[in-house]
Amino acid sequence: MASIEELKSKYLNINKNFEDFDSITHVDDIKKSILLCFDNSSSKPNSEVEIESDEFTAVCPWTNLPDYGNLKIIYLPQDHLIELKSLKYYLTQYRNVGIVQEYAADRILNDLVSVCKPEQMTIILKYKIRGGLLTTVKSSYTQP
Repeated sequence: MASIEELKSKYLNINKNFEDFDSITHVDDIKKSILLCFDNSSSKPNSEVEIESDEFTAVCPWTNLPDYGNLKIIYLPQDHLIELKSLKYYLTQYRNVGIVQEYAADRILNDLVSVCKPEQMTIILKYKIRGGLLTTVKSSYTQP
């Protein structure tokens, strides 16, 4: 994994690789390769990291209407930390993708776990009320 200095050039050029988010309309088009991590320099990693965004957007696969949600990522890192700008670009890829809420949470969890290899991670995706129903999806991983 990259040190912060080694990550700098990738970080500065990240937006050049993903300038046309409108062309991403299927879950298979989402590229987890945009996710960057850097070395956790703590000799005894024991911090719990929480990242939250109220800007998660995807599309209902049946109605084609937008789904808006609050996304929270909670993880116990081991050797790697998630770089936030790359995470924002990764999540932006979902905005035109027709995906059910439960699958969105699972996909995000699987992609993040495969990249940063945490000890534990939980994704909480709380969608805005639609039709009087508030939906919260929680997906978790614990290292075996």
